[in-house]
Amino acid sequence: MRDTRELLIPTDFPSLKRTELSTLQVNLGYLCNLSCTHCHVNAGPKRTELMDRPTVELVLQLLERESIKCLDLTGGAPEMNPEFRYLVTQARKLGVHVIDRCNLTILVEPGYEDLAQFLADHEVEICASLPCYTEQNVNEQRGRGVFEQSIDALKVLNKLGYGDTLPLNLAYNPNGAFLPPPQVALEQDYKRELGESHGIEFNHLMTITNMPISRFGAVLLSKGQYDDYINLLKSSFKSSNLAAVMCTNLISVDWQGYIYDCDFNQMLEFPIHKVQSLGSITIASDKAPGMHLSDLIDNSVLGRAITVGDHCYGCTAGQGSSCSGAL
Repeated sequence: MRDTRELLIPTDFPSLKRTELSTLQVNLGYLCNLSCTHCHVNAGPKRTELMDRPTVELVLQLLERESIKCLDLTGGAPEMNPEFRYLVTQARKLGVHVIDRCNLTILVEPGYEDLAQFLADHEVEICASLPCYTEQNVNEQRGRGVFEQSIDALKVLNKLGYGDTLPLNLAYNPNGAFLPPPQVALEQDYKRELGESHGIEFNHLMTITNMPISRFGAVLLSKGQYDDYINLLKSSFKSSNLAAVMCTNLISVDWQGYIYDCDFNQMLEFPIHKVQSLGSITIASDKAPGMHLSDLIDNSVLGRAITVGDHCYGCTAGQGSSCSGAL
């Protein structure tokens, strides 16, 4: 698979600094029951990288010590990590709000039949990937039969109170090299179509721009669309989105406990270094890791320059894009 990593530097993207740390986004590993074309993690059933218990304990220590308000769990399918339920249970005991980035189909996989009930019992917010409300588009991105499984899972969640008393948000990704449509209008379409056709209810829709990295980046290169897509992102840049990008109040943790400015930088292996840098990206031949969770005892990430590249235009193009949807 071709890599877009070195194509993203140098960049003229504006400099950014982290102003607070309210969210800890933790990637529990790359194991997943799906292999979606837009996946920037290259997750799949054959991946073996999974966060272990000692690293999970470091996550919990940081949550408590820094009084972090939100734990955002992602993968792969984060629920496939054997430590997932322990981490959720302990984080909730600390009063931390927990988000599960769920692909929906995991809820109906054999061996996970009680997972939805567990999430409801611990009042976990679910942000579920559903890249379209039509069967054809979903199956094109995520695989045959995924749409039907997703609808079945959503019905299970609705019965447990999700979409009503418990938060259930859906995530849309474009099925190609274009920007998401306006979030508010698309949310109305989703609610109408899913409600009328399947009786599904949910709270909010999040539109998320595809990043020109990893699996999607490789697809762009193979189709000769990379330059056009980067130009689209740059020409759609809006400076007003800079104040709301997620990296200013979040850090991303990989399955080994190393920390990054965001999930995308994690996949590109652009680490946060122990020594304050000037914010520019340096490609090391060995791609050496930077700061670890254990290093945060003696180092602060507040006020540090955030490592940026051309992929950052994906967060600031058009209506903007973050893990919570349009900015």
